[in-house]
Amino acid sequence: MSEQKLIRFGVSVEKDLFQEFENRIVAKGYTNRSEAIRDLMRDFLLEERLIENEEQQVVGTLTLVYNHHIRELSDRLTEIQHDHYHEVVSTLHVHLDALHCLEVLVIKGSLLEVQLIAGKMLSMKGVLHGKLLTVGLSE
Repeated sequence: MSEQKLIRFGVSVEKDLFQEFENRIVAKGYTNRSEAIRDLMRDFLLEERLIENEEQQVVGTLTLVYNHHIRELSDRLTEIQHDHYHEVVSTLHVHLDALHCLEVLVIKGSLLEVQLIAGKMLSMKGVLHGKLLTVGLSE
Protein backbone atom coordinates (compact mmCIF):
# COMPACT_ATOMS: atom_id res chain seq x y z
CA MET A 1 0.00 0.00 0.00
CA SER A 2 1.21 3.54 -0.72
CA GLU A 3 2.23 6.04 1.96
CA GLN A 4 -1.18 7.74 1.89
CA LYS A 5 -2.89 8.59 5.14
CA LEU A 6 -5.49 6.00 6.14
CA ILE A 7 -9.04 7.02 6.95
CA ARG A 8 -11.19 5.06 9.37
CA PHE A 9 -14.94 4.86 8.85
CA GLY A 10 -17.80 2.85 10.28
CA VAL A 11 -20.40 0.89 8.39
CA SER A 12 -23.73 -0.36 9.70
CA VAL A 13 -25.05 -3.58 8.16
CA GLU A 14 -27.50 -6.32 9.03
CA LYS A 15 -26.05 -9.07 11.22
CA ASP A 16 -26.72 -11.81 8.61
CA LEU A 17 -25.02 -9.80 5.86
CA PHE A 18 -22.01 -9.13 8.08
CA GLN A 19 -21.67 -12.79 9.06
CA GLU A 20 -21.90 -14.03 5.48
CA PHE A 21 -19.31 -11.44 4.38
CA GLU A 22 -17.03 -12.44 7.27
CA ASN A 23 -17.34 -16.14 6.40
CA ARG A 24 -16.60 -15.50 2.70
CA ILE A 25 -13.51 -13.35 3.27
CA VAL A 26 -12.06 -15.87 5.71
CA ALA A 27 -12.68 -18.66 3.16
CA LYS A 28 -10.88 -16.57 0.52
CA GLY A 29 -7.86 -16.17 2.78
CA TYR A 30 -8.19 -12.54 3.83
CA THR A 31 -6.48 -11.91 7.14
CA ASN A 32 -8.39 -8.70 7.82
CA ARG A 33 -11.70 -7.12 6.88
CA SER A 34 -10.12 -3.83 5.79
CA GLU A 35 -8.22 -5.39 2.90
CA ALA A 36 -11.37 -7.17 1.68
CA ILE A 37 -13.30 -3.89 1.72
CA ARG A 38 -10.44 -2.07 -0.06
CA ASP A 39 -10.50 -4.75 -2.80
CA LEU A 40 -14.27 -4.34 -3.21
CA MET A 41 -13.86 -0.56 -3.46
CA ARG A 42 -11.08 -0.87 -6.07
CA ASP A 43 -13.15 -3.29 -8.17
CA PHE A 44 -16.18 -1.03 -7.99
CA LEU A 45 -14.20 2.06 -9.01
CA LEU A 46 -12.44 0.25 -11.87
CA GLU A 47 -15.78 -0.93 -13.24
CA GLU A 48 -17.33 2.54 -12.93
CA ARG A 49 -14.40 4.18 -14.75
CA LEU A 50 -14.79 1.73 -17.62
CA ILE A 51 -18.52 2.39 -17.93
CA GLU A 52 -17.80 6.11 -18.35
CA ASN A 53 -15.72 5.57 -21.51
CA GLU A 54 -16.74 2.98 -24.11
CA GLU A 55 -13.65 3.82 -26.18
CA GLN A 56 -11.34 2.90 -23.29
CA GLN A 57 -8.90 0.18 -24.35
CA VAL A 58 -9.39 -2.97 -22.32
CA VAL A 59 -8.28 -6.54 -22.12
CA GLY A 60 -10.83 -9.08 -21.01
CA THR A 61 -11.52 -12.71 -20.49
CA LEU A 62 -14.74 -14.25 -21.70
CA THR A 63 -15.57 -17.58 -20.11
CA LEU A 64 -18.22 -19.76 -21.76
CA VAL A 65 -19.68 -23.13 -20.87
CA TYR A 66 -21.78 -24.60 -23.64
CA ASN A 67 -23.38 -27.77 -24.95
CA HIS A 68 -21.39 -28.70 -28.03
CA HIS A 69 -24.19 -30.95 -29.27
CA ILE A 70 -26.35 -27.94 -30.09
CA ARG A 71 -26.43 -27.85 -33.86
CA GLU A 72 -23.67 -25.69 -35.36
CA LEU A 73 -22.99 -23.86 -32.08
CA SER A 74 -19.26 -24.65 -32.08
CA ASP A 75 -19.00 -23.47 -35.68
CA ARG A 76 -20.87 -20.22 -34.94
CA LEU A 77 -18.69 -19.48 -31.90
CA THR A 78 -15.56 -20.11 -33.98
CA GLU A 79 -16.90 -17.93 -36.79
CA ILE A 80 -17.34 -14.99 -34.41
CA GLN A 81 -13.77 -15.44 -33.24
CA HIS A 82 -12.54 -15.41 -36.83
CA ASP A 83 -14.65 -12.33 -37.61
CA HIS A 84 -12.85 -10.57 -34.73
CA TYR A 85 -9.37 -12.03 -35.13
CA HIS A 86 -7.76 -8.64 -34.37
CA GLU A 87 -9.45 -8.56 -30.96
CA VAL A 88 -9.40 -12.25 -29.98
CA VAL A 89 -5.85 -12.75 -28.75
CA SER A 90 -6.08 -16.32 -27.49
CA THR A 91 -8.56 -19.12 -26.80
CA LEU A 92 -8.47 -22.08 -24.44
CA HIS A 93 -10.87 -24.93 -25.16
CA VAL A 94 -11.56 -27.68 -22.60
CA HIS A 95 -13.84 -30.73 -22.95
CA LEU A 96 -15.67 -30.95 -19.61
CA ASP A 97 -17.65 -34.10 -20.32
CA ALA A 98 -19.42 -35.86 -23.19
CA LEU A 99 -21.77 -32.88 -23.73
CA HIS A 100 -20.11 -29.73 -22.42
CA CYS A 101 -17.15 -27.57 -23.35
CA LEU A 102 -15.52 -24.61 -21.63
CA GLU A 103 -13.86 -21.86 -23.60
CA VAL A 104 -11.88 -18.96 -22.23
CA LEU A 105 -11.09 -16.18 -24.68
CA VAL A 106 -8.67 -13.31 -24.16
CA ILE A 107 -10.07 -10.29 -25.98
CA LYS A 108 -8.40 -6.90 -26.43
CA GLY A 109 -9.88 -3.70 -27.86
CA SER A 110 -12.24 -0.89 -26.97
CA LEU A 111 -14.68 -1.64 -24.17
CA LEU A 112 -17.57 -1.33 -26.59
CA GLU A 113 -16.05 -3.77 -29.11
CA VAL A 114 -15.14 -6.31 -26.41
CA GLN A 115 -18.67 -6.12 -24.97
CA LEU A 116 -20.21 -6.58 -28.44
CA ILE A 117 -18.13 -9.70 -29.11
CA ALA A 118 -19.03 -11.12 -25.70
CA GLY A 119 -22.69 -10.30 -26.21
CA LYS A 120 -22.80 -12.12 -29.55
CA MET A 121 -21.34 -15.25 -27.99
CA LEU A 122 -23.22 -15.19 -24.68
CA SER A 123 -26.61 -14.81 -26.36
CA MET A 124 -26.32 -17.96 -28.48
CA LYS A 125 -28.68 -20.85 -27.84
CA GLY A 126 -26.71 -23.59 -26.11
CA VAL A 127 -24.41 -21.31 -24.14
CA LEU A 128 -25.25 -22.36 -20.60
CA HIS A 129 -23.11 -19.91 -18.66
CA GLY A 130 -20.78 -17.08 -19.45
CA LYS A 131 -19.01 -14.15 -17.91
CA LEU A 132 -16.95 -11.26 -19.25
CA LEU A 133 -14.32 -9.68 -17.04
CA THR A 134 -12.52 -6.57 -18.32
CA VAL A 135 -9.63 -4.49 -17.10
CA GLY A 136 -8.74 -1.07 -18.51
CA LEU A 137 -5.35 -0.56 -20.11
CA SER A 138 -3.27 2.51 -19.30
CA GLU A 139 -2.72 4.84 -22.21
